[in-house]
Amino acid sequence: MTQPAVTFQVKQLEEQFNTRLLDRGHGKVSLTPAGEIVFAYAERILGLSDEMETRINELTDELTGVLTIGSSATIAAYWLPALLAAFKRKYPRVVPRLFVGNSESIQNRVAAHDLDVGLVERDSTDPDLECTQAYRDELLVGVPPGHPLSKAASLTPADLQPYPFVDRDPGAAIRALSEQFFRDGGVPPESLERTAELGSLATIKHLVREGMGFAIVSRMSLARDLRDGALVGVSLEPKLYSSLNVIVPKDRFRARLHSTFAEFVVEHLAEYARTAEQSGEGVPGQTHL
Repeated sequence: MTQPAVTFQVKQLEEQFNTRLLDRGHGKVSLTPAGEIVFAYAERILGLSDEMETRINELTDELTGVLTIGSSATIAAYWLPALLAAFKRKYPRVVPRLFVGNSESIQNRVAAHDLDVGLVERDSTDPDLECTQAYRDELLVGVPPGHPLSKAASLTPADLQPYPFVDRDPGAAIRALSEQFFRDGGVPPESLERTAELGSLATIKHLVREGMGFAIVSRMSLARDLRDGALVGVSLEPKLYSSLNVIVPKDRFRARLHSTFAEFVVEHLAEYARTAEQSGEGVPGQTHL
């Protein structure tokens, strides 16, 4: 639309509601409180229109439409590329839209119906969500070669307490699992020397390589670093695992696209787990799904 056409449409809306929707002044335009309400409802109306089109298209048995996925950083970096490629080969008309955040934020957005499907590293007890475990990944202590901990067969909370720790950001599932691991071992998490709290796994591993401290990360995320000899991975004692969980809203009228993708992830990761177990694969390499 041209600028005059937009202005005309806004003016008509303002006349319809008998109130100003925009504040204009000092070269800026902002929404009035009434404008904020109209904007929020407009977004919902457009979203419902897209959802209606998707549901009607489902009647033709051809999945299509936008699929909004929320994922933790680890899953987004190490699992999703292969999963999405395989899903797109099967359903080429689906357009995935990815949002990355920590597990807590993704869970909250799925529960609020801001996201269609969530892939997180924590179990959900939210009564409004269905949570299915798709895979379990061992958590390891990552340190550079030559680090005092690098030769250990396994590491207890007491073994780790004297050393600097590069931790995940609050709300991250692995952080919650790590804190419980230390508490269970008699080491208060607040007694640890945290050198950084980061949401970026790539930055965490970079700091570990630079000698800033150890990190607790999933085996899958360390696979390339272990193969390249950039980092050493040591098991925890007792062993600790993160779970890759698929969460969707408990919705009686859930779109088939959302259910199909959730089931696809569970089935393909279950198959990967079976293959890895049969081959005795200790450190997963590239994931071919």
